[in-house]
Amino acid sequence: MVKGIFISFEGLDGSGKSTQISRVRSFLESCGRRVVMVREPGGTVISEKIREIILDVGNRGMAPAAEALLYAASRAQLTAEVIRPSLDAGMDVVCDRYVDSSLAYQGWGRQLGFEQVLEINRLSVNGTFPDITFLLDIPPEEAMRRTSGKGRADRIEEEAPEFHRRVYEGFNRLAALYAGRYRVIDGTGLPGEVSRQIQQILKKELIKRRGGV
Repeated sequence: MVKGIFISFEGLDGSGKSTQISRVRSFLESCGRRVVMVREPGGTVISEKIREIILDVGNRGMAPAAEALLYAASRAQLTAEVIRPSLDAGMDVVCDRYVDSSLAYQGWGRQLGFEQVLEINRLSVNGTFPDITFLLDIPPEEAMRRTSGKGRADRIEEEAPEFHRRVYEGFNRLAALYAGRYRVIDGTGLPGEVSRQIQQILKKELIKRRGGV
């Protein structure tokens, strides 16, 4: 059986990932694809419990290393329970964040270092990495403006502007390092235009595979 396509979406909070992920799911299904949509941290019963710990504003004293390990634990469960079996069954997986978020947020944002966070996550995903990663690129200032109006911030969103600037730098470095799978999209555009760009990229990918469009 031909494996499904593993697609991840990355970017700062407020970059518009949720909107585009929903549109990608609809697009792939319109092409006759079977699609599984998951989020990080979360996506399984165990992973959702870990998510609550990570994002709880009452846990402001969490050590950066503990945070990185919790994200990796949530990811390990999601990958083993949902992502890998779905791909093996020929289904496409669309994931709201994956390893690259840990590299950007804990590696650069928390300043734990790229190599250290990558090593933790090599164990957690056991070789399962995205085929395509869409980075919705918006300036940190715009991202913070968007998230400030949505209500109560979680523990990550309430971090200082400098933290989010480091995360932004991290994503840009990852896009250069993993240029083969990264597709950087201007997230400041209208949702419809962003969606059109993403769909054009996916059409080309599907043409390469059996049963393309």
